[in-house]
Parts: sequence; structure tokens; C-alpha cells
Amino acid sequence: QVQLRESGGGLVQAGGSLRLSCVASGGSLTNNAMGWFRQAPGKEREFVASVSANGVSQFYAEESLKGRFTVSRDNAKNTMYLQMNRLKPEDTAVYYCGTSAGQTVPASSASEYIYWGQGTQVTVSS
Repeated sequence: QVQLRESGGGLVQAGGSLRLSCVASGGSLTNNAMGWFRQAPGKEREFVASVSANGVSQFYAEESLKGRFTVSRDNAKNTMYLQMNRLKPEDTAVYYCGTSAGQTVPASSASEYIYWGQGTQVTVSS
């Protein structure tokens, strides 16, 4: 059974940076696209970014995120990353990583995902 574990969340001031990691265990995910979603209090889970199985292609929820967030993966380490810069209070949420059933992006719908991590809290103070 594949398990995903996120890490790297925490409390940071507005304008700061965090790097989230998502490590997969129990199987290889080199044939699957992966993605990050987030869920703020009182809101639905929303797509943030995804990366293709081979790591070549990325897709972001919106252009404003693309300029601040960078998604990447290291298949040799079975790990996906989300580098978040210039964080804003509205980025506060629980961030989840997931594994898509397919290989390519955009992989922006939660219904495409077959495995999920437990989430890591990101809190950005103003």
C-alpha cells in the first residue's frame, strides 16, 4: 500500500518562504503525476500545482501562484516538493500531496487522485 507523508509546514511571516516535501513509501510512483492541494478553514480543498510523472511538466492553479510557488520532484527519492516564496496570509491552509492515476498534467481535479497524504499545516502571519 502506497503511503504519502508531507513535511515542511509551519508558521512563517508574510513574505517568507517554506519548502514542503512529500515522500512516497510502499511503492514507486515514477509512472504517476503528483500534485499539491490545500484546504483553508471553512473552504473546500483546492488545487495548487502538479508535476508530470517524468518531472518535465508543471501546472499551476493560477498565474499568481506560478510566480511564487514551484513544484518539482525527485523520482530517485520518491519525493515531490513545493517551494513557496513570498507567502501571503491567504496561503494559510493545510497542504496535501496526492498521486494522480495518470502520468500527465494538469491533473488538477481531486477526483483524479488515488493516494493522499495526511496534510501539513502552513500558517502565514501578517
